[in-house]
Parts: sequence; structure tokens; C-alpha cells
Amino acid sequence: MIEDVRTELMPVAGGVGTAMPEGGEGYSSGSVWRLILAVFLENRLAIVGLGLIVFMVLFCFVGPLVYHTQQVFNNPNIANLPPSAHHPLGTDPVGYDMLGRLMLGGQSSLEIGFAAALIAVGIGVIWGATAGLAGGVVDAVMMRIVDALLAIPFLFALILLGAIFTTSIPELIIVIGLVAWLVPARLVRGETLSLRVREYVQAVRVMGGGSGRVLLRHIIPNTVGTIVVNATFQVADAIIFVATLSFLGIGVPPPATNWGGELSNGLSYFYDGYWWLIYPAGIAIVLTVVAFNFVGDAMRDALEVRLQQR
Repeated sequence: MIEDVRTELMPVAGGVGTAMPEGGEGYSSGSVWRLILAVFLENRLAIVGLGLIVFMVLFCFVGPLVYHTQQVFNNPNIANLPPSAHHPLGTDPVGYDMLGRLMLGGQSSLEIGFAAALIAVGIGVIWGATAGLAGGVVDAVMMRIVDALLAIPFLFALILLGAIFTTSIPELIIVIGLVAWLVPARLVRGETLSLRVREYVQAVRVMGGGSGRVLLRHIIPNTVGTIVVNATFQVADAIIFVATLSFLGIGVPPPATNWGGELSNGLSYFYDGYWWLIYPAGIAIVLTVVAFNFVGDAMRDALEVRLQQR
């Protein structure tokens, strides 16, 4: 498939697809994205990962509309029941249906993961692109701040901030987002240092274009590959971090929950034989994180095609 698309994208003399001297500017953007899609679809693990992500989203957000459970009030009369026809994954120590609990916990985990990744990538892109484009003293000061913050152990910073702020979903999103932006900032800054010396950027400056125009119209759009790939890993990392915080007791208070909180609650009952209190949430975390990593790896490989055309 890839070879057929590459052949189709070969430059034609005098045509729209004629290659430019710098290599690749002559390719139409639509053709490049078709090649990226072809490379992505060649990765079977990426397709599996994408399918798992879609399944998890449907399971967590559409599942409760089909499988109705009570997730607000305790019901000790049905506590710690094993899996059955009425409760496919059993019940927990306070009588919540575990399948419904898994869906509710997945909603919190995915919401925090996506939102925290969006905040982290947004701050990182702006910070890194600004530092790389400004250069000189501004770049040195901004990146020394990043280096200093990176020197603080990530989990320690999360635990400290989680202990200071009230533990709710919005607060967890903000805390994780404000800690996780450092890596995308360094990645985007490195891309910006390479892009700012390109001919088209110099031409914009010669024609009177300001730094804002260069940043928004040329630098950030050309770092989209790095941004998108890092965003997928940021989602996976955020899910792990919120699970870690909840496992340590710094999570959303009941009746709200997430997968990490379910692991923490079920651990004390694990050696009593109540396996359904820990395995479903653990498997959900592993599958979701691995799925995002599969997609991120495939997107990195696919977007290499676009980077080669710059």
C-alpha cells in the first residue's frame, strides 16, 4: 500500500506535484496526508490500539446508557458479591455494581487524561515555541526554568500539589497539566530552533512579518507532528498519574471514582479472594495506556513522512 501511494506521489514534470529544490514543497498537503494515513494503517498494532481506545470511550460513556446501575448510595446488603448474571463483575465492599463502577471510573480517568494532556501540550507548545523563536537571553532563562522544574521528581510534585489542592476532577486536571508541560516544551523548542532559520521564515521577517505571525502561521503548524505524537503519550501518562495519585489516596472523593481508586479500594480485599475488585480496573488501565502508546508510536512513524517533506 505504501509503495503504491509513494509511486502516486512522485513528482510530475510541469505538474502540480513537481518537487521543489528543498525537497517536498511541491507535494500537495492532501497527498502528504494520504501517505501519512497509508503508513499509519500499515501498523497493525496501531489499528488494534485505535480500536481499543474507541472501545474504551464507548464502554465508559455509552455503556452507562445501556447498563444502568446505582452508583450514589451504599447498599451493604449486596456487598462483595461474586460475579453473577445480575452483577457480571460482582459488587464492591459497599454494594456498588463493579461493572458500572468500572464505567464510571473510566469516565473520570479518560476525562482527566484528555483534558490534562490538552493543558500540558498547550502550555508546552506556547512556552517552547516562544523560547526557541526568541533565542538569546530569553531562551536561556525560559529553558533554565524548565530544567529546574524537571529536576523535581515528577511524582513528588504531583503528590505535593495533590495534597495542597482539593481533590476533584477539575483540580486533578489542572495539577497534572501544570506538571506535565515541561517535556512538550523542550520538544517544541528544539523543533523551533530548526525551523526559525528556514528560508520561508526569513522571508516572512524580511517582508515585515512580526514574531506573532511567524509563531502562529509557520512555527507551530510545522511542529504539528511532534505535538500530536507527544499528546498521545501525554494522555497515557496522565491516566497513569491519576491512577497513581488515587492509589495513594489523593484522588476524587466518593461516590466519584477512577480506575486507580478502584485498585486502591480493592487491594485490601485481594488476599481474601475478591479478585473482581482489582483485576478489571487493572486490566482497563493497562489496555488503555498500551493502546495510546501503540497509536503514538505509529503516528510518530507516519509523521516522519511529513517531516521529510519540510
